[in-house]
Amino acid sequence: MEFTFADRLSHFETGIFAALNEKKNQLLAQGRTVYNFSVGTPDFPPAPHILQAVSEAAAQPENYRYSLQDFPELISAVSSYYRRRFHVALSPDEIASVNGSQEGIGHLSLALCNPGDIVLLPNPGYPIFETGAFLADAEIHYYELTAENHFLPDFSSIPEALAHRAKYILVSYPMNPVCVNAPDSMYEELISFAKKYNIMVIHDNAYSDIIYRDEPGRSFLSFPGAKDVGAEFFSLSKSFNLTGARISFLVGNPQIVSSLRLLRSQIDFGLFPVVQKAAIAALTGPLDGVREQCLLYRERRDALCGGLRGIGWNVPDSEGTMFAWAPIPSHFSSSAQFCMQLMEQTGVITTPGSAFGSLGEGYVRFALTLPVPEIHRAIAAIQQSGILRETSGL
Repeated sequence: MEFTFADRLSHFETGIFAALNEKKNQLLAQGRTVYNFSVGTPDFPPAPHILQAVSEAAAQPENYRYSLQDFPELISAVSSYYRRRFHVALSPDEIASVNGSQEGIGHLSLALCNPGDIVLLPNPGYPIFETGAFLADAEIHYYELTAENHFLPDFSSIPEALAHRAKYILVSYPMNPVCVNAPDSMYEELISFAKKYNIMVIHDNAYSDIIYRDEPGRSFLSFPGAKDVGAEFFSLSKSFNLTGARISFLVGNPQIVSSLRLLRSQIDFGLFPVVQKAAIAALTGPLDGVREQCLLYRERRDALCGGLRGIGWNVPDSEGTMFAWAPIPSHFSSSAQFCMQLMEQTGVITTPGSAFGSLGEGYVRFALTLPVPEIHRAIAAIQQSGILRETSGL
């Protein structure tokens, strides 16, 4: 039989990712050593008290029924965590769970936008930012993030006519993939910009616990006026190593939160009760392990970025996130070409910057998901390959 499918699917391509995965499998079949820096899944385990909560909850038969709403104790846990961690007060109508920020961001445009509404997205940016807006038939406009401006938004570059028509602007700091933090002045300017043009702000706050400076990361909501204009996604995936459990929350402006909650009530039954118990344990438990884990990520950051600079690859130190953002050697014409050749010659797998938008071209992203000794071995393999030298046969 011959089937036809939705035209919108033609917008999505596996492209370079399928090619990289095929090459990886070929190398493994040949017995080659592979250093996989491509996928941003933490390799650290969840804390024992979280695992215990999951184990106990999984043994209770009543936890396998539909969950039609967030447990009151879960809402209370989010509220107390935000007060303890960010000094932000949240009421129950300002909190809604989602099955991971990826799903939440993917669905949010369906709740916020009518077809043709304008949204402002970063370039480069995480792919789901664009995907959600595309599925909602929104009109996408990109604001540019460049190394010259430290990968921060230049709000003055957004035309006034466009700003007046925009429904929302999405920002994310510390930012994957460009690995920079935003100063307080950026958030203050963002809130002023949103108020001036009546634009909603959506902040993706996945990495506030993985920042390589002395002071802790902040929430967008900790800035005066933030709740008037926006909301943020807060994820347990990276801070608590719960990526597979898919636990995130949209918190902030109650109108924005309510719109997503209404949409999700039509397509889902809420978080699995066992997952809710895991979230409660994470949010109400000790945070020492989260801070210690950040120090381990910083050791990996230092080993990778410093080690690559030591062999002649000028990779700046990541400021935050569990990634590093590296400009490709100048004698390569594209990030995809460089990724494929790097894997072939060294076994090192990275993600091409072009996967994150047109302004990601010329970079690759490393995930800090390998221990320091393995990072050292990967750097040695890169050095021995000669791929960084323009005379390496290209």
